[in-house]
Amino acid sequence: MTGIVFAGVAPHGWPTIPELSDDALGALATRAALEELGRRCAGARPDVVVVATPHNFRVEGAVCLAAVARGAGILHHEGRTVEMNVPVDGPLTDAIAAAARRRGLPVAMGGYAGNRRSQSAVTLDWGTMVPLWFLGHGRNLVGYGDVLAPHPAEDRGPSIVIVTPSRVLARTRLVEFGEAIAEAAEADGRRAAFVASCDWAHTHEGGQYGFHQAAAEVDAAVLAALRDGNPGRLIELDEQQVEDAAIDGLWQTLILAGVMNRRPMRGEVLSYEAPPAYATGMIVAAFAPVASGDEGQEA
Repeated sequence: MTGIVFAGVAPHGWPTIPELSDDALGALATRAALEELGRRCAGARPDVVVVATPHNFRVEGAVCLAAVARGAGILHHEGRTVEMNVPVDGPLTDAIAAAARRRGLPVAMGGYAGNRRSQSAVTLDWGTMVPLWFLGHGRNLVGYGDVLAPHPAEDRGPSIVIVTPSRVLARTRLVEFGEAIAEAAEADGRRAAFVASCDWAHTHEGGQYGFHQAAAEVDAAVLAALRDGNPGRLIELDEQQVEDAAIDGLWQTLILAGVMNRRPMRGEVLSYEAPPAYATGMIVAAFAPVASGDEGQEA
């Protein structure tokens, strides 16, 4: 099988990375689920990972793709540091952009530094680094997929594509963009994974955004949609609830819904928690393609 062979929903609180925190600030269930997500992704053997993040370079009214040679970033927590420097996949980035433009979707190709792509780079944000740390780019992983052994200096993970959607785009347009990703991945001929980097309600009790009852309501709706294997129904989330809950995962998950429109997948929610130290809903979910003829069976 080529094209999309795996998909996931992952949070991006960086203390979940083991190298940054022993106790994950209480999010140990999330860490364990992210490690399981990584094992499942490794088993699917992707050559490239497409990550949709809310926190990278944004262009108002467009989906921004990183048209660069590499992405590099650094995260700090309580005196500890992790770094990442990974290749950005030019051919698949360009193919996704072309597939999106054929649909009339607004796409921006973002770069920094040199005008040649080979001389251009992008900063990796926490929304890219945290999922990628568990999906083949943690410095404790070597021989991605088959052999896992300590080796702090070497990174053999898959190349990446970075997608950052604008929140002002119509929700239907983001679903269409996901369909364009799946179409481009099919034509590419390699094995690809897609991950929606998402934190959910930020207005649980004790958080910096204040408390709102919509937090629990929206998180419950998202959990139900993912457990039912139907992220597309989140397109109906009430805009006021979205604002009151202060979520940042809707837009990336609608892209996932589009991916699944073209490549039917069966999913499983691996964990949900809203630890007090984060006061944020954190969901980990994994999706794998269904066999031909199995689309109507229950997930």
